[in-house]
Amino acid sequence: MTDARKPRGCAGPEQAVRTRTNQRQLQPSGSRAATKTDQHVCRVRGTPVYAPAPLRRQVNRSGLLLLGTAFVAAVAYVDPGNFATNIAAGATYGYLLCWVVVGANLMAVLVQYLAAKASIATGRTLPQLCRDHFKRPTSTGLWAQAELVAIATDLAEVVGGAIALNLLFGVPLLLGGVITGVVSFALLIYQSKRGQRPFEAAIVGLLAVVLIGFVVSTAQSAPSASGVVGGLVPRLDGTASLVLAAGMLGATVMPHAIWLHGALVTDRHGKTIRSAAGKSRVLRATRSDVAIAMALAGAVNLAMVVLAAAALNGTGADSLDAAHTAIGDRLGHFSALLFALALLASGFASSSVGTYAGSVILDGFWKRKIPLSVRRLITLIPALAILAVGIDPSRALVVSQVVLSFGIPCVLWPLVRLTASKQVMGQLVNRLRTTVAACLVATAVTALNVVLIVLTIRG
Repeated sequence: MTDARKPRGCAGPEQAVRTRTNQRQLQPSGSRAATKTDQHVCRVRGTPVYAPAPLRRQVNRSGLLLLGTAFVAAVAYVDPGNFATNIAAGATYGYLLCWVVVGANLMAVLVQYLAAKASIATGRTLPQLCRDHFKRPTSTGLWAQAELVAIATDLAEVVGGAIALNLLFGVPLLLGGVITGVVSFALLIYQSKRGQRPFEAAIVGLLAVVLIGFVVSTAQSAPSASGVVGGLVPRLDGTASLVLAAGMLGATVMPHAIWLHGALVTDRHGKTIRSAAGKSRVLRATRSDVAIAMALAGAVNLAMVVLAAAALNGTGADSLDAAHTAIGDRLGHFSALLFALALLASGFASSSVGTYAGSVILDGFWKRKIPLSVRRLITLIPALAILAVGIDPSRALVVSQVVLSFGIPCVLWPLVRLTASKQVMGQLVNRLRTTVAACLVATAVTALNVVLIVLTIRG
């Protein structure tokens, strides 16, 4: 009886099955729910093994089961727009702009943490908080630019997926864009039917494809260690490098990921964060979640620049199709295949996340929900139009990232203001040093955008 009451983990099929049988005998009839509560199914060599609930609670207390939402947001940081800008940066300027990737990802850690923290403290998404605490004209303006950002974002995702399908299978770009839209829509349907955790698992799987593809290809390119270290020193090389650096920033710190992250948190942890203890627990796990996810995204982005600097610098291959060809010539067919597969996985995953963000934005600002199919079409049509008229897709990707950089201040400043307000955040209000750091990030991004506007006006 002692063994039946205190089984240790998943010690073996025989013990687990015996435990399950004994506990059922001890329970009165009609208490099947108690069995499901007290038991947890593991598998040993494919055999179902029933472990006690204390083991499940032990894993849950460790915070592992709370991780995952930041990885969905992190997909936005390795989307096809990142491919285009990072490959262009490495191919054109070598290792010069590595510091931009590192700096942008450090900004992203702080920004995504604050976005999640705001929703943990309030139980509301960032668009809902803007609607609740800002005047109607301000809220409407924020919604309008957020929708434009969502369209620019989806343009990059769909175009990137279309390019990948063209590289892998010779699919025409327009048809490839349609396929990318359909696959991303299927992922969202999967999320609505199966729930948040399976959707997160699918997105993380696609993110792993991107990570593996670039880690292997970068290792094969044998980059210069001294070149990488030298590229971490902030400097520029003329106006063109500044524009490209702004595009890299727009590709890395993604506005739609900031709008979305809080919704991911409330969808997953809505019940847990109702209590003060639950808020603290989720917030602690979120710190690790964001740090790990952004570190992986940063590693992928840096690998893109380093790969292009090592294998493509001086080749003139600053577009994705040219980069694919040059990688095949320099590193072999396998590396070129990994590059195209990573681009495809990025396009599929980031497109679904972008559409998800668009629905969160509309619902949060206006309390209106529209069918996913309609939302998918709203952001898909402009991307398909770009592909249909024959505009250079790689050029469109880079331009879309510059446009996105203008959307970053419009989400950063409201986020800083909300998270610095004790009235909004309660006990989870930002400390002074956190607010100062966030203000510095928002100021730097805003200043960069002002410089870009001036340079654009001057031609």
